[in-house]
Amino acid sequence: MSRSQLAIFGAELCFDEMVWDVTDTAQLKGHGSKRVRIYFSTQETVDNIQPTQMAEPFVSFAKAYIRYMQGVRPTKNPSIRLTALRALDAAHRMSGRVDPVMMDGDTFNRAARLIAERFSGSTAYRAGSQLELIAKFMSEHRLTVVPLSWRSPIKRPLDSIRVGPEFHKRRSEKMPSQAALEALPKAFYLATEANDVLFSSIAAILCSAPDRINEVLLLAENCEVHDKTAGGRDAYGLRWQPAKGADPMVKWIIPSMAKVVAEAIAKIRIMTKGARRIAQWYELNPERLYLPQDLEHLRSQELLTMDEVKQVILLEEGATSFARLWCTANNVLLVKNGRTVCARFVDVEKAAIAQLPRGFPLLNSEMGLRFSEALIVVRRNELHSKRGTFGCVIEPVNTNQVNGALGAKVQHGGGSIFERFGFTEPDGSPIRVTTHQFRHYLNTLAQAGGMSQLDIAKWSGRVDVRQNEVYDHVSADQMVAKIRASIGDESHMFGPLANLPKNIPISRDEFARLKIPTAHTTDIGFCIHDYTMTPCDRHADCINCSEHVCVKGDEGKTMRVRHRLEDAKELLTRAEEATAQGYYGADRWMEHHKKTVLRLTQLTEIFDNPAVAIGSVIQLADVPIISSTGVEQALEDRAALDGYSTLKQLAPADASRIKRGKHG
Repeated sequence: MSRSQLAIFGAELCFDEMVWDVTDTAQLKGHGSKRVRIYFSTQETVDNIQPTQMAEPFVSFAKAYIRYMQGVRPTKNPSIRLTALRALDAAHRMSGRVDPVMMDGDTFNRAARLIAERFSGSTAYRAGSQLELIAKFMSEHRLTVVPLSWRSPIKRPLDSIRVGPEFHKRRSEKMPSQAALEALPKAFYLATEANDVLFSSIAAILCSAPDRINEVLLLAENCEVHDKTAGGRDAYGLRWQPAKGADPMVKWIIPSMAKVVAEAIAKIRIMTKGARRIAQWYELNPERLYLPQDLEHLRSQELLTMDEVKQVILLEEGATSFARLWCTANNVLLVKNGRTVCARFVDVEKAAIAQLPRGFPLLNSEMGLRFSEALIVVRRNELHSKRGTFGCVIEPVNTNQVNGALGAKVQHGGGSIFERFGFTEPDGSPIRVTTHQFRHYLNTLAQAGGMSQLDIAKWSGRVDVRQNEVYDHVSADQMVAKIRASIGDESHMFGPLANLPKNIPISRDEFARLKIPTAHTTDIGFCIHDYTMTPCDRHADCINCSEHVCVKGDEGKTMRVRHRLEDAKELLTRAEEATAQGYYGADRWMEHHKKTVLRLTQLTEIFDNPAVAIGSVIQLADVPIISSTGVEQALEDRAALDGYSTLKQLAPADASRIKRGKHG
C-alpha cells in the first residue's frame, strides 16, 4: 500500500531508491534552498560519503513505515524516526536476521542499547520513544510472529537538577559563553563587510527576545511597530510569526535594546535592498531576465559574448573563465560568431531564471511571505567569501549560514565573525555560538528575574507553558540569591520569614546568608535545607517542612501543587473512613493528611491571590521548625554540653536516675 497507493512525499516518489528527495513536501523553515533528503542507510555507514542501504526486506518495511506514518502523524523532519529504524535494523542483524516479522522484545532492547551508546540526553530519549511507537505499531497490526509488548528503557533526562558537574555542563552547552556575549556588541559596531553586517545584526535581534532563528529569517521588511505606552512613552516592537503554533504577535523590545534592534533592522534593510528589487522585478516580469539599467541594451541582442554573459550574471568582476563554465554547467549552448564564442540571449535568460529559489515568488507559503517583502533575502553568493555574487539571481539565508558565521564550523576550518575580529575565549580557543543558545539565555534571565511562566511562554512564542522548563537553566546560586533578596523585601515574602522582628541583631541580608546557605529544586518549590549539616529528616515530605519555599508564577510547580491537593483530599477521605472503622494507627494518618490538605489549600489560595506579586517567595507558617543550620546546631550542642556538666555535679544516684528518666 505504501509503495503504490500512498502519495505522501509526492505521487512521483521513487519508492525503491535509497535516497528520497522530499524537499518539495517538507517545507522546513529556515533551510533556504538546502535540499531535504531521507537516507535509508545503515547505522554504521550513515556518516559515510557513500552510505550503504539497509538490507531487504527490512529496508522496504522502513520505507513503508516512514511514508505511512508521515500521513498518520506528520512531522516536518522524519530524521528521528529514521534514527530509531537504523538502530532497529542494526540490532536485528546482530541476531543474523533481516526480516522485520521476526523481531521481538530482545531486538528492541538491543536497539535501545545502541541508541543509548550513540546518543545522549533528549536525543536518545526521543529516539527511544520512536522505538516504542514502532513496537506499538507492529503489535497493533500483528506484524510480528511473537506478540510484542515493549516499553523504552531510556529515561527522559532530568533538567530539574541544578547542582553538580552535569548541570554545569548542560548549562554551558545550552547558553552562550560570557566571551561571546562580550564580543557580539563589539562585532556589531565593527562590521563593515556584507556578511559580517548581516550576521551580527541577526545576532543583535536574537539577543533582544527569545526567538527561533527561522522566525528571524522570516521577518517581513516592514516588521517594525512604533506605539505609545499607557504612560505616554515610546514603545518599539517587531511583528512575528511564531514557528510552532502560537498566534502572530508583536514582540515589544525592552527600552535598553530598542535602539540596537532598530539599528540592526536598518543595517539589514539597506544591505538586502538590491535583492528585494530583483525579486520585485521577477514578480512583475516572470519570464524576463533582470538587468541593471546600464546593461538594458543587451536585451535587444541575439548573441552575447562571454564577457557580456559575465556582466549579465555577475554583480562584479569575476574570473575570465566564469562565463564559459557557467554556460556549460547550465546547459547553455555555445555558438561561434566568427572567431568569437557566444551564447544566445534567450538561452542565458532561461538558464538564469531557472536558478531562482524553489517556490519563488513565495519565500514561505504558510505565511504567504514573498521574497520582495522579506527583510532577509540576498543576491546569490553574496555571503560567500570565494564565489562571485550574482546580479540577477536571489536566494534566502538559511540557519546553517547563520550558525556557521557564529563559529559552528571553526573546528572544521570554517571562519567566523569572532575570528575575523580577533575575539577568542579566555583560554584562546575559538568562540562558538548557536542561534538557539540565545533563546535559552533569555529564557533563563526571565526565570531568574521572576517573570511569570505565562509571560515567558508568550514572550517566547510557545503554546504550552510546560515547554518553559527545558529552557530554564537558573543555577542553585541564582535561586539562593533570589530567595535571600526576597527576605529583604517584605512585599515579596510570605510566611515565617516575612514575620521576622523589625529590629533583629543582624541585618536581614546577613540573616538570609545564615538561614539560607543553599537551595535545590523540588517538584513544587525549592528546598533551602543545608545538606552539608544533616540529611533530610522529613523524608521528602516537603509541604510539611519549615525549610521549603515556593515561588509564585511557576506554572508547572503550581499545577503540581493543585494535583497534590486533590490527591491529599482523597487520602484524607480514606484515612477518615479507616479511623471510623477502627483501624489501628489510622487516626495518626488522618491528622497528618489534615495538615497536608490545610497547607496545600493555604498555598493555592496564595497563588490565586492577585495581591501577591508574581515572583514572591512563600514559606508556609505553623510548621514545626527543624534545627539544621550550623549556627542552630552549635547552640544545641553547647546547651547539651552545659546540661552534661550540671549532671556530673549531682550525686551519682541522682545522676543515674536522671539519665534513665531522660532516655526512658
